[in-house]
Amino acid sequence: MEIPVETTTSYIAQTRRTHMTATEQLRQEHEAITLVLSILEKLCQRLANGEEVNPEHFGQVLEFIQVFADQCHHGKEEQFLFPALEAAGIPKVGGPIGVMLSEHEHGRALIRQLAAAWQKHRSGDRAAAAAVITSARDYSALLNGHIFKENNVLFPMAEARLSADSQRRLLEEFERLEIERIGAGRHEQFHKTLDFLKQTYLG
Repeated sequence: MEIPVETTTSYIAQTRRTHMTATEQLRQEHEAITLVLSILEKLCQRLANGEEVNPEHFGQVLEFIQVFADQCHHGKEEQFLFPALEAAGIPKVGGPIGVMLSEHEHGRALIRQLAAAWQKHRSGDRAAAAAVITSARDYSALLNGHIFKENNVLFPMAEARLSADSQRRLLEEFERLEIERIGAGRHEQFHKTLDFLKQTYLG
């Protein structure tokens, strides 16, 4: 699924609004992740057509997925949101939290495959392009489905069960994690990179 070109990437500013809840911030980050997956598909199309792919741009997409999507976004969910939902009575085993955690791990395995295949391709193994494309598309399919489930099932459950105070505490914890995991100002750097890649591949 591709995000319309006119979709703004001003999610950075939006997530910094003081009235935004923790789940709203995660939804905004989903928009950015989905946008990156659309850019990844454009790069795969070029590879599939035998065209050259800018290695810096592919590396930026990989870094966004590994650092922003996984370490930062998934980190917020695993370290803070999911435990808060368990405390609110949503089961981990046999429930939606367990499914989300399993999909996070599956996504990490696919990203490791993608990074390894890309490295082989960069080293001159032209046959590795097929593995790059397969891993990238498998990851995108997983993440798009995962995001749909979180937006339409898990987050509404959270919004029904978590108090305003709980949401506020989560948001504060999210901000601290971001600084610890990726450093102050890195979020904004990812925003600028995403704007550039969007204009380059979806503009």
